[in-house]
Amino acid sequence: QVQLVESGGGLVQAGGSLRLSCAASGRTFSSYAMGWFRQPPGKERELVVAIRWGGGSTYYSDSVKGRFTISRDNAKNTVYLQMNSLEPEDTAVYYCAAGVAYGFMWYRGPYDYWGQGTQVTVSS
Repeated sequence: QVQLVESGGGLVQAGGSLRLSCAASGRTFSSYAMGWFRQPPGKERELVVAIRWGGGSTYYSDSVKGRFTISRDNAKNTVYLQMNSLEPEDTAVYYCAAGVAYGFMWYRGPYDYWGQGTQVTVSS
């Protein structure tokens, strides 16, 4: 049974940093993409960043490029999201997701497995 467990959310002031973790278990993820999505209050969920387990290619949305960094630890089967220079607009529930990585736009999914989400709140 595949499980994705997020941790690391919380409350931070604007300009601060947080690191989210996503511990994955239940299968081999070498052919998978791991994505971090977020859903702000009253808005749709959006893909923020993604990484391929095999090869380590990354994707960043324009809204977080230069501020967020995604990385993985193969030995721990864990993906990290380092968030710096946080802004109130980054306030959202953040979800970790996994899906088989296909083709050129591998980060677009589909994502078959999801974590429970972790709240990130950035105060101004």
